[in-house]
Amino acid sequence: MAAAAAAAAALGLSLLPRRRSLPVKIASRVSPRINAAAKESTQSLAQRPLSELQHSVAGALAEGSPFLTAAVAASVITLPSFVSPQDAMAVGGELGILEGRTLALVHPVVMGGLFVYTLWAGYLGWQWRRIRTIQDEVNELKKQVKPAPSAVLSTGAEEAAAPPAAPSPVESKILQLTEERKVLLKGSYRERHFNAGSILLGFGVFEAVGGCLNTWFRTGKLFPGPHLFAGATITVLWAAAAALVPSMQKGNESARNLHIALNGLNLLLFAWQIPTGIEIVLKVLEFTTWP
Repeated sequence: MAAAAAAAAALGLSLLPRRRSLPVKIASRVSPRINAAAKESTQSLAQRPLSELQHSVAGALAEGSPFLTAAVAASVITLPSFVSPQDAMAVGGELGILEGRTLALVHPVVMGGLFVYTLWAGYLGWQWRRIRTIQDEVNELKKQVKPAPSAVLSTGAEEAAAPPAAPSPVESKILQLTEERKVLLKGSYRERHFNAGSILLGFGVFEAVGGCLNTWFRTGKLFPGPHLFAGATITVLWAAAAALVPSMQKGNESARNLHIALNGLNLLLFAWQIPTGIEIVLKVLEFTTWP
């Protein structure tokens, strides 16, 4: 029960039933001694290793009542966090390379690559959209073509079909768009855009969370500001754009337009975030060391 008493003293609790309060004169002489004993117990408990505290808790579990057991266990487990809050912060070299410059530079390098990859994914998506819009243009142009009347040439004894007339401007445009669409179809832009978007979503969300964790590893806290808020918004836009894919595959044009709008906004935020990211990289180079 020694651990129970020490934990209770550190938290200002009492394991004994309440008794009638002492007279004022007696309490004035006893209170300083009690406070000194409680302070000494708190300091002693904070300096004891975790294994010894766990052993003491185990003794309390074997001797005490269920209510007392739960109270003692919770007190001993949580007390170090209140006594030494700085020990809970991941700064000061306790995590080794996780707090070093190497891991800190992984985030800006990866995000820089993802920015370029975003441009590439956007190009693939635009080409796939072009394939669909070309077919719509061709269908509209075909409605404007009028069937040419059949003509024959009289040669006296025989009648021969007249040579085909030169294609009209509308027909020429249809042929041009048809050939362009055939070339685009060979590029497999639909599948490539889908794969690029999946990679961008996976690596983007992973590295967005990884960047926040790395900041916490190095400093023990996050820094609310434009870079953090823009990064969180970009991550949400990635998820929202990906959530529209099922509706897009069913031919929902509104979902397709919203998908493009969200990714366009994402790209603008990504570009706007670069200067603040460079500032953070300079601070990392200033305040961290290899590795």
